[in-house]
Amino acid sequence: MLPIVICPDCGQQAEMDQVLTAQSNQNVIYICPSCSCVIRNIETNKG
Repeated sequence: MLPIVICPDCGQQAEMDQVLTAQSNQNVIYICPSCSCVIRNIETNKG
């Protein structure tokens, strides 16, 4: 079971692999399938 991500705009829930896209610079893009909210450059920690 994958973690669930909740959209900060509409509150829609979706599995992490459906809404998050990893970039080569270790940042992440979130795209809500319900309201099309986009959040870019979500910083992550390696390892």
